[in-house]
Amino acid sequence: MLARLCTPDKGSVNMTDDLFDLTGKVAVVTGGSRGLGREMCLAFAARGADIVVASRKLEACEALAAEIEAMTGRSAIGVACHVGRWDDCDSLLHQAYERFGHVEVLVNNAGMSPVYESLTGVTEELFDKVVGVNMKGPFRLSALFGERMASQNGGSIINVSSIAAVQPGAGELPYAAAKAGLHAFTLGFARSYAPKVRVNCIMPGMFLTDISTAWAPGVIENAARKSIPLQRGGEANEVVGAALYFASDASSYTTGAILKIDGGAVYPAA
Repeated sequence: MLARLCTPDKGSVNMTDDLFDLTGKVAVVTGGSRGLGREMCLAFAARGADIVVASRKLEACEALAAEIEAMTGRSAIGVACHVGRWDDCDSLLHQAYERFGHVEVLVNNAGMSPVYESLTGVTEELFDKVVGVNMKGPFRLSALFGERMASQNGGSIINVSSIAAVQPGAGELPYAAAKAGLHAFTLGFARSYAPKVRVNCIMPGMFLTDISTAWAPGVIENAARKSIPLQRGGEANEVVGAALYFASDASSYTTGAILKIDGGAVYPAA
């Protein structure tokens, strides 16, 4: 088997490619119009999947959907969805299945972490909003799509958390707690909808997405020198390998896994 995978002959070159093939599958990506979500949408489509791009801003979703169709020839739609609202989650499921009839991949990527001045300054509204987007929404979507996947041909749910889940700081505690909850959901849903649905989690560190452009000059460089062995932030497209692995048959015996992609910033728990 190893020889077939490594030797570039006519019959084996496509073997590893086939592991990551998503032809005939449909992928739904929340927070899909920008950053890591955008890269995952483009990568899934390049591997043959049809795409549902979901985020709060419909115009941005539809723009990326049109770009995907032009670039890859795959079908794509944009859907406005605030994942913190369960009615929106229900609507996302309805629109995805109405358009395509099936979904094999769900990526719970939408997230938010508003800045606050102090822990006592965290308002109830801010706390509820952060928990709603980062934890409540993924719970509802995983339940809805997981149940439907399990009743059809199975599928893969991919949660996107953060290293804050295991290494929280004072400036992001509600977010960190919600992402830690997402880890618990990953393990619980992996058992709930097995064996037909696999549920895994990507745990990113510092990535250079459009959000990072708002940070003060030098923040990333200083943080990288102090705490990231690879000495840099991640590029958005560097999430693609993990996303394709979890979405495809390459991870056919992987469920309940949490994979950190952080340049080595977080040490494993003792």
